[in-house]
Amino acid sequence: MFTRVLRFSLFFICVTTILNAQQPVKDKNFHLYILMGQSNMAGRGPLTENLKQLQNNRVYVLDKNNEWKIAKHPLHFDKPTMAAAGPGLSFGIKMAEQDTSIRIGLIPCAVGGTSINKWAPGVLDNVTKTHPYDDAVLRIKEAMKYGVIKGMIWHQGEADSKSKCEEYTGKFKELTDRVRKLTKNKKLPIVAGELGQFKEQYILMNKCLSRLPLTVKKMDVVTAENLKDKGDLTHFDGASANEYGKRYADAMLKLQGKE
Repeated sequence: MFTRVLRFSLFFICVTTILNAQQPVKDKNFHLYILMGQSNMAGRGPLTENLKQLQNNRVYVLDKNNEWKIAKHPLHFDKPTMAAAGPGLSFGIKMAEQDTSIRIGLIPCAVGGTSINKWAPGVLDNVTKTHPYDDAVLRIKEAMKYGVIKGMIWHQGEADSKSKCEEYTGKFKELTDRVRKLTKNKKLPIVAGELGQFKEQYILMNKCLSRLPLTVKKMDVVTAENLKDKGDLTHFDGASANEYGKRYADAMLKLQGKE
């Protein structure tokens, strides 16, 4: 009888150990940030040797296989042959530098060429054959098993630079409401970025973007002033993308009340 009980106890311990090993450990000091938008968030800036080496051992990225890796350029994989330097990595590094007791997890969700219309449930992006919003939801849910969502950064609008501001604002509000519901945080800090000041239509779009915080609370918009394009009058070069990420971090820290 004792032998039978002992065998059962050992079996139960083994099974419990295996199951526990398969369960993600949620760490409150693992701060997660959603990177969402189109190509300038995904990153199209040419990679210099310095940018290729840029990293911080407390900054991780959720890769295309939903595995956490030390974050390095490129973070995104929306269009693998084009993905390069974006603002996400320098953003994450600056956030990590503010508090050495935390780790940062970046969740790349941007898809190049997408309009605001593509960031709604069930919508297919025909170019990449992906569902930008639905795919982002799956990745965010996976990331939340390991840490806590602390904010979202957004760069998008080139594809909508000829749209009516009221329509864009309404769709953006719907998107942020969905993300906040998903993350169970009605006051999730959100930072959006201006488009590069390279074309008249982008400058006009920036006026629309600047008004988003009037509709979406706990939000800020960072300037693209003095940032340079890579020669195509649309995408930031590597140095500018790197600088932009730091501006996103400064704005996020202010929203979080840390400075």
